[in-house]
Amino acid sequence: MNLPEHPEWLWGATEPRRSYDVVIVGAGGHGLATAYYLAKNHGITDIAVLERGWLAGGNMARNTTIIRSNYLWDESAGIYEHALKLWEGLEEELGYDLLFSQRGVLNLAHSLQDVRDSVRRVEANRLNGVDAEWLDPEQVREVCPIVDISPGVRYPVLGATFQPRAGIAKHDHVAWGYARAAAALGVDFIEHCEVTGLRVSDGRVTGVDTTRGPISAGRVALCAAGHTSVVARTAGIDLPLQSHPLQALVSELLEPVHPTVVMSNAVHVYVSQAHKGELVMGAGIDAANSYRQRGAFHIIERQMAAALELFPIFARAHVLRTWGGVVDVSPDASPIVGLTPVRNLYLNCGWGTGGFKATPGVGWCFAHTVANDEPHPLNAPFSLDRFTTGALVDEHGAAAVAH
Repeated sequence: MNLPEHPEWLWGATEPRRSYDVVIVGAGGHGLATAYYLAKNHGITDIAVLERGWLAGGNMARNTTIIRSNYLWDESAGIYEHALKLWEGLEEELGYDLLFSQRGVLNLAHSLQDVRDSVRRVEANRLNGVDAEWLDPEQVREVCPIVDISPGVRYPVLGATFQPRAGIAKHDHVAWGYARAAAALGVDFIEHCEVTGLRVSDGRVTGVDTTRGPISAGRVALCAAGHTSVVARTAGIDLPLQSHPLQALVSELLEPVHPTVVMSNAVHVYVSQAHKGELVMGAGIDAANSYRQRGAFHIIERQMAAALELFPIFARAHVLRTWGGVVDVSPDASPIVGLTPVRNLYLNCGWGTGGFKATPGVGWCFAHTVANDEPHPLNAPFSLDRFTTGALVDEHGAAAVAH
């Protein structure tokens, strides 16, 4: 059988031109999706996506690939549900296999307060048209037989929320699919091109300084995760972000044993099984502020201990490798997406642990914001000025990881 020849490159290497209509800083999932939807939805193709390293080499390649929309507040549910609906048709739209698997997500409850909070979130989800169910312990075991629901354990499972449409996807495939589709529409991708400063004149952004020379731009969109605050500061904007390492690990390859995604904020671990067979585990952030893409050993140790509380079957599994990303956390654990005090400069940051799952939704909405110089209705609540008006969107509880 002759397999079709795979191209050596899905997108072309490009030398930066001296001027673009739009410059996007950061070639992660959000930058790539924003470029694609600017070109597809708004007909703007004179775009350069600048990346200081390699395309999708930051958090896009360093997350645990979980996709869900079961957030508490209306504002969060709106943008994450929009993203999930786009996920459901994204493989066909991009013409690329993303290994998108809607296997469902369980969020476990271990105390009476967990139960109250969880049931509240289920009802809030239903009011927002988000699929959500409350399961008792026996129903939890039906969905995921390997979870220990014994009543005598240290953290008894009293029930769980369940979102059947949630799941996982292959993160690098998502990046490659968006990059290939955007490149076909005329977008330039410029790797190994670090933005060292923003050029501002009369309160308006005019371009960027980079390690490969200055580039003029009519509009600049920042999608650099935790480093967005570093770049924004060169334009005199101080962002309320803290960056922390967030670690994850995978086990050796195993036969299929884990049919869904299980998250526990109390025991503090979330686990899925990748398509190849590795168990993928994440947990809490490292308390230290840092841009390191690695963390401390004690975080991994606690993470494995938490996994064994829920899944005794994993006791003999071996860790294959660990890695870390950098999560940028805002005061209310919700993103900052929208306009800035500098005209034609736009922000997309502060996603904490929710960035990957939001990729298509925020790309769609941020592209609208950049193209029209006004927020899309779904990202309007996540403006920077909410930290002065007090209109916060507090998602610490539904983020499923302690910030």
